[in-house]
Amino acid sequence: MTSITTTKPSTKNPRRMARAPQEKVEVAQSPGGLPGQAADAPLPDGDAAKPATKSAIVIELLMRREGATLEAMVAATGWLPHTTRAALTGLKKKGMTISSEKVDGVRRYSADLPDKKVEVEVGEVAGS
Repeated sequence: MTSITTTKPSTKNPRRMARAPQEKVEVAQSPGGLPGQAADAPLPDGDAAKPATKSAIVIELLMRREGATLEAMVAATGWLPHTTRAALTGLKKKGMTISSEKVDGVRRYSADLPDKKVEVEVGEVAGS
């Protein structure tokens, strides 16, 4: 004889992801991506129309006369504090002189331009 078995529909809950998908939030920035500039400024022509990288934003903040706090760099890039500090270390390895001072309990970082010898491309010989 033939036996017919029926299965009940699954009562298990659907699998959940470890992290729920996050909605993308658009941040109003200027065409250059620098905070504090008007978001409706006209786009410049040529190479200047390219969006700034997050590293370039950090460098711009560090080059200001008053420097930048870690919180300001985190807010401008969207990075976590440990990632921002790692980026500062990477800039040091590229030859930038980064100094920090603590005033009234707030640490400010500032940078100087690297020497031209540091900016040599891979494969080129310095001084040629």
